[in-house]
Amino acid sequence: MSGGGDPKRLHAEGLCVRHGAREVLKGVDLQLRAGEVGVILGPNGAGKSTLLGTLGGLQRTDAGRVWLNGQPLHTGSAAGFARHRAYLPQDLVPAFDFTAQAVVELGRYPHRQHPEPDEAAIVRAAMRRASVEALARRGIRQLSGGERARVQLARAMAQVWRPCADGLPRWLLLDEPTAALDLQHQHQSLSALRDWSREQGIGVLMVLYDLNLALRYADRAWVLAHGQVVAHGATADALTADLVRAVWRVKAHPVLDPAGVPQFVMTP
Repeated sequence: MSGGGDPKRLHAEGLCVRHGAREVLKGVDLQLRAGEVGVILGPNGAGKSTLLGTLGGLQRTDAGRVWLNGQPLHTGSAAGFARHRAYLPQDLVPAFDFTAQAVVELGRYPHRQHPEPDEAAIVRAAMRRASVEALARRGIRQLSGGERARVQLARAMAQVWRPCADGLPRWLLLDEPTAALDLQHQHQSLSALRDWSREQGIGVLMVLYDLNLALRYADRAWVLAHGQVVAHGATADALTADLVRAVWRVKAHPVLDPAGVPQFVMTP
């Protein structure tokens, strides 16, 4: 291994994960720089969520290593990494009917030992960025699936809203953050994440299914098939029509939208 000492990268080498006799990840490498938006793509069962969980330190590996900000994940404390890295799984619903604001406040829990002087303002700012201010007093279990998803996004953003005293980059890992959202909120949320990443130098890595959303909002892409990376690089370079046909078994016709962004028209 070449090592992952770069203090401004999320870096993985040779990741292998087995579930029983099945190899879920097979020698996966990945590098994402702070300030970039990356996306993990692939069909069902390709290993996308397993890869994201491994990069977030939540999934054990059978081989390979992950470094965050130059430090191996297995050598640091979970509490320490939580101040620099927020992880959002799919459809996370609290066991109790907290208000939406209380859920977002939970994102500040890793900073409880050294709180900011304006913790309440951080929570409000994260809710504003995720467009959930109007939901603040509503019970989380009374919200629609899409509203809950946006509240949970605000919670994850609040967790890494401010730089830590050590000045190390912050990271946001999201598993299918658009799955429960309607078309308007998909674009609204991903646009907000991209802008926030660029403004603050935050690394964002997410699992998506929609290739056109990836083309529009992600800087870099990793395409998985059967647990292996079959393409990676700048999103528009990695996602070719031939690759889509080979991996997803559909025909993809490249077009440019009115803004000049590459998109695909899919046919069986």
